[in-house]
Amino acid sequence: MTSAAWLKEQPVAHRGYHDMNKAVWENTLSAFSRAIEAGFAIECDLHYASDGVPVVFHDEDLERLCNLKGDVRDRTSKELGLLSVGGTSDKIPTLKQLLDLVKGQVPLVIELKGREADDEGFVEAVLEVLEGYEGKVALMSFDHWLLRELKALNAPYPLGLTAGGNNAEEFEVHEKAMSLGLDFISYFFADLPNPFITKQREKGIVVITWTVHDEKARKHTFENADQMTFEGFDPRASV
Repeated sequence: MTSAAWLKEQPVAHRGYHDMNKAVWENTLSAFSRAIEAGFAIECDLHYASDGVPVVFHDEDLERLCNLKGDVRDRTSKELGLLSVGGTSDKIPTLKQLLDLVKGQVPLVIELKGREADDEGFVEAVLEVLEGYEGKVALMSFDHWLLRELKALNAPYPLGLTAGGNNAEEFEVHEKAMSLGLDFISYFFADLPNPFITKQREKGIVVITWTVHDEKARKHTFENADQMTFEGFDPRASV
């Protein structure tokens, strides 16, 4: 296992430190620059462009963020890099562009957005871009097949399960993922506390939450987990 203890150290800005897509949009270089300035860790999402390049984008389709029809995976990274996010000057960045911006100034918590039976080369491409990067990086996913592949390829980063749920059937699925030897969990804050997370924390697994929007949720997080992924407020201004 790889230590994920550093995930406890600072709040994690969900898709960067955006302003809920008013002027600074999620998963853009502007949102990431703002997080760096504030000293927050950065959470972001990766999809796999049609030319085999990991790009920073959350949705499977382009409509919400780019006001265009179509699947993000049907376009090359160069084509995506021409698309405005939210009508701003920001374009869809590649993982490489994100790394070139951050340069180790703050930690990165990167979620891989998979599609079963359509992810050939995705994990390898992510690890290739990350190779030689000098900064704290953690990788996570909801998708167990991606986590298995990351473990099989001996990814030299803390690996985590992104999850939620509050019933025994869901906990059983999560336990199977954790049996891979994962290092941390990112869990939906409103589904805490629960027996699965309590057991994992007793084992020393670091737990962060998603997605905290206010002081009430922040308080709930720190009663039941180690750190939060947040958006929509400035935790520096909270008590």
